[in-house]
Amino acid sequence: MKIPDGDLLRSRVVDDPGATLATALERRLTGYAVVEPQDAVLLGDETRGVVTFEDGIPVLAYCTTTDRGGADALEDVAGPGPYSVDLYELDRSALAAAHEADDLRVSPGLPAERLADDRDLVTRTRDAAPDERLGSDDTDAVEAFLDDEAQIEAIREQAREEARTRAEEWGLTDALDES
Repeated sequence: MKIPDGDLLRSRVVDDPGATLATALERRLTGYAVVEPQDAVLLGDETRGVVTFEDGIPVLAYCTTTDRGGADALEDVAGPGPYSVDLYELDRSALAAAHEADDLRVSPGLPAERLADDRDLVTRTRDAAPDERLGSDDTDAVEAFLDDEAQIEAIREQAREEARTRAEEWGLTDALDES
């Protein structure tokens, strides 16, 4: 992914990149953030992730080290802090070609979820996103899971088995309801 250099707005080492994502959202920033995880900050590793924004809403994610995009790129850079995060502003037209890469796209709230684990920021980002960006990818996966009765029953049976095992370990087998 090739993105022209933008104007640096902020460069920080932070425990949580959520503050940078919130800043981009509040400023309705069009540009990108370069995120370097703990190993890069503390051990000189080369791992870097890039998240692009349009009007403050994340559009793409890319990991320069693994050459993976989308949700996979976020996984490559997610972890405990600290992070080095640089935030750049860039003209929308300079990002137009990059934003056509469907394999690098992320749903609007995914960076806040994966990098910051911040439900409030996920919600605020999704609420601010245009309807056409919301899509149904997250909802479809949940609906497909909920429609899979066999998978749900397998999870229930596994939970029952774990409960039986723990009850036996703790001497509480007479308290089990086997109905």
